[in-house]
Amino acid sequence: MPESASAASPRPAHPIPSGFQPVAAMPWPARLRLLRDRRLGFGNFLDRARRVSPRRDEPFLFAQRRDAAGGEVVEPMSLDRLVAIRTAYAGWYHARGVRKGDPVGVYLGEGVEPFLHFLAISSLGAIPALVNGRMDPAVAADYLGRVGAVGVVADPAGLAALTGSGALPGTVGFRQPAAELPRDAGGAHVLPAVYPYPHGDDDPVMLCHTSGTTGPPKSAIFAHRQFFLGKRHRLWSFPPATRNRMLTALPQSHSAGISYLMTATLLGLPTLVMASSSGAAVHAAMRRFAPTIVVAFPQTYAELAAMDLDPAATAEVHSWINTGDAAHEAHIKALIRHGRRPGRGGGTPGSRFIDGLGSSEMGMALFRKVSEPGRDDYDRCVGAPIGVVERAAVLDDDGRELGPGRPGRLGVRSPTRTPGYWNDSGLTTRSSFSGYWLTGDVVQRDAKGRFYHLDRVPDVIHTARGPVYSLPLEEAILAGCPDVVDCAVVAVRSPGPEGGHVPFATVKLRRGVAVPDDLPALLNAALRRRGLDEVRGAVAARDAADFPTGATGKVLKRALRERFADVLVPDDVTPTGPDVARAGTFEKGDHD
Repeated sequence: MPESASAASPRPAHPIPSGFQPVAAMPWPARLRLLRDRRLGFGNFLDRARRVSPRRDEPFLFAQRRDAAGGEVVEPMSLDRLVAIRTAYAGWYHARGVRKGDPVGVYLGEGVEPFLHFLAISSLGAIPALVNGRMDPAVAADYLGRVGAVGVVADPAGLAALTGSGALPGTVGFRQPAAELPRDAGGAHVLPAVYPYPHGDDDPVMLCHTSGTTGPPKSAIFAHRQFFLGKRHRLWSFPPATRNRMLTALPQSHSAGISYLMTATLLGLPTLVMASSSGAAVHAAMRRFAPTIVVAFPQTYAELAAMDLDPAATAEVHSWINTGDAAHEAHIKALIRHGRRPGRGGGTPGSRFIDGLGSSEMGMALFRKVSEPGRDDYDRCVGAPIGVVERAAVLDDDGRELGPGRPGRLGVRSPTRTPGYWNDSGLTTRSSFSGYWLTGDVVQRDAKGRFYHLDRVPDVIHTARGPVYSLPLEEAILAGCPDVVDCAVVAVRSPGPEGGHVPFATVKLRRGVAVPDDLPALLNAALRRRGLDEVRGAVAARDAADFPTGATGKVLKRALRERFADVLVPDDVTPTGPDVARAGTFEKGDHD
């Protein structure tokens, strides 16, 4: 693990007292200066913020981590401290031969460290290739080879796993334990003559991988101007730092994690950076930090929704912010009954959930929907495009625009879209049509211009009667079956003569709940109430293989399709392997 800020005088375990004052909050005159700064962007936000801040030595980031004994330590960080760590790291990288344009791998777990390495590598004009530490080492090693990483930093276990996978190419030069980089190097830095590197609008600043749920992870490019375009409005629209505290459980190896820490840096917003994204860890931290804003991916919210949350932990929350995949209705409703929204007379009971459908390639969540108690616009509604979007359309397979109520592929025109995939111009070209970026999502829109997320293109279930979309089925099951806390519906081979595929569900049940005698019947009752296609079989997940998730917490439907491909096919037609034999919680004859 990284060293503490000062080994001689360790920080207290919880340096955020209940009376903490956000003195590092950026005052309005400084925020206006940032707003008028047309050169402000993704590559220089730290230096621009430090230039205008009157309290650059006061902490605003609080980085959670584990010490050598396994205890929790929270390290306060100011703008000055961030610059000092960045400079020390950059000097180390420069001494190892890292130069402008070089991709550098960063393979680390959750916590603030990926952000610190991002700041250091990008300050040299080099390009950090951030890799989630949960990614399978062989997949991560292959990814680093494909992006042409000149070196990699990781924790010792990660380095051993990358090397042991046999997939890390010899072109990856230095392989360094991250904790051994100096955080304080005094005046001994050897840096480029021009430092920090002055990024131009189109300069790549970061590479982040996609989730890898539909195939090998791709490397999306994030550029200085492109990535910042959709974030500039936060300088005036984000809740004020003087009255708010943010808790982020996003992985800092992901563009969304970097994005919200960039926001915190520009605003001086008190922010707790979690070292774990689990619902239990977030809940425990909320008791101490009392956040008003929580930012996470859907999996964290799914875990929180299944818990009996402490009212004291959620009392100050007015906003839950979700990005990446849209969140489930059942999870949203479980969370927004907690907290309090600002308003006259002390506010209104209940919080709001800000949901955003986005992807690495779109540069941010380009659709926005706000849920509050009493609202009922669910059914996978992801709302309308945000202001930065030039146009969003539903397209058929030939690129023709479809009208309301007709499912098709989502195409988006936005200046925030990625410049492309690193080292893969062919895939970049194939991912667009007539100026639209094809996101890989299947959607439909209504007459009011609201979009509904139906599926990912590879996850559509092609039955003998036509396509069935998995996401509405999952929504109905979660909303209609209180004992189901998470659910995934995938295509499996049809057991009948019609051929093709049929829907099959794998579910996670609430802790302590027994598996129903007829699980498919329970799920199908909920589906019939909404007039949706029924599942032909179901399994209650008993281990990770029954409900696998990727590095960012997304369920790996590709793995589920492979695992349960022939689970409904009679044994005398297709022999079943050991996994299939133990997968079902039903008799196959009930579903033929």
